[in-house]
Amino acid sequence: MLNVLAYGLAVVLSLFIVFIGVRFLTTPRNAAAGYGVPASAGGAESAYLTVKGVRDLTYGLVGLALIAFTNADAVAWFMLVVALAPVGDTVIVLRHGGTRAVAFGIHFATALVILLDAALLFAL
Repeated sequence: MLNVLAYGLAVVLSLFIVFIGVRFLTTPRNAAAGYGVPASAGGAESAYLTVKGVRDLTYGLVGLALIAFTNADAVAWFMLVVALAPVGDTVIVLRHGGTRAVAFGIHFATALVILLDAALLFAL
């Protein structure tokens, strides 16, 4: 049962980050607003929104590849390292005028779920 829970959560997290990456590539301003730091229309930051989309899409696909082709320890180490991204996102939102609710309720909570999944995978 723990095996199904740990891997199931890893798949859901990886697919979710793929979704976020695709969203930043297809509707960057809506995605930025959901991230917690809205982007201005036609602003120069559109390149950075694309970078975020590519970064998230890549993280999600790497996670899925590790799930498919490696063992639980490799996926756990990946999750442990990738948890740094939402921790960084928490700081970015707070430093750039976003709300504490978004910073902690979305980004920091995501980091905690990723760390929980890493712990579950290490326990296998």
